Amino acid sequence: MKPRLVMIGGHRRSSLLCVRAPVTEEDGPVTEDPGLGLLAGPALPDGSDSVEDSADRVGLSVGAGWHAPLMPESDIASISSYWDAAAPSFDEEADHGLRDPLVRAAWAERLRSWMPHSPADVLDLGCGTGSLSLLLAEQGHRPVGVDLSSLMVEQARRKLAAAGFDCTMMTGDASDPPAEAGHSFDVILVRHLLWTLPDPEGALRRWIGLLRPGGRLVLVEGRWQVPESGQTYAAGSASLPWLGGVSAERLLLALRPLAAELRTEPLTDPDLWGRPIHDERYAVIARP
Repeated sequence: MKPRLVMIGGHRRSSLLCVRAPVTEEDGPVTEDPGLGLLAGPALPDGSDSVEDSADRVGLSVGAGWHAPLMPESDIASISSYWDAAAPSFDEEADHGLRDPLVRAAWAERLRSWMPHSPADVLDLGCGTGSLSLLLAEQGHRPVGVDLSSLMVEQARRKLAAAGFDCTMMTGDASDPPAEAGHSFDVILVRHLLWTLPDPEGALRRWIGLLRPGGRLVLVEGRWQVPESGQTYAAGSASLPWLGGVSAERLLLALRPLAAELRTEPLTDPDLWGRPIHDERYAVIARP
C-alpha cells in the first residue's frame, strides 16, 4: 500500500520577495500562500488503475496539478548526503564560488544577457551555495533558490544576507520544486543539474510548466565524461541516464516537444571556468 497525495482546489503564486535588507513597510508584506491545499489521499493497493479511482471512492477529485514524485525518498536521502558532504569545499571551484573577479564578471555578463531587462522572478534550481542567485539579486531580479542539500542552502542564505539581500533559499528537490517556492516564474535557471537526476526529461517537463507566458528556461549544461552503464555518483541512489553530462544535441532533442523556440550558446570562454576547458559546455534558452 502506497500513500498518495491528492491536490484539492487551485493555487496561485506565493508572494516571495527578494529585497535589499532591511525590509521596510514600503516593500509590502511577505505573505504565505493559502491557495494550495494538499491532502493525504487514499492508499492505493498494488495493481490499482489510478489515483483518480481511489479518490473517487472517497468522494475526492484529483486536481490537474497532481503528479507523482520524480525522485524516490531513498534517492533524496543519499543524494542530499552526498552534496552536504561536498558543501564545505564547494566554493573552492572557480565557477562555484565566483571568488575570482574575472570569473564573477564573466558569469554576471552571461546572466545579464539571458535575463529580461526588467526585474524578474527567477527560480534558481540546484542553487548550491547561492553564487548565481547573488548575481541575479545584484542585477535587480528576485531569485528564489532551491537545493537538495541543506548545508548548501545555509551557505546560500548567509552569502545573500551578507550582501544585504533578503531572498528565499530553501531545501527541496530541484527536479520537482516545492510548492513553497512558487508556481509561476519569468525565468527558471538551472546550472549543471540535469546530470544528477534519475528522470531529467520529467524534470524538464515540470520546469516548463512553471513558466509564465513569455517566460524562459535557461539551462547551463555540458558533457564531461562517458560513464559506465548503470553507474551513479551517490551510494544507494538510482542509476542516472545523463551521468557525466548531456550533449547539446541530446538535450535539444528532449526539449523540442516542449518549446516553441530554442537557442544554444557555447560556453567555452576560460573566464567562465577559471581555466581552459576541452569538453562540451553550453547554454540552452528555451521558450514554450
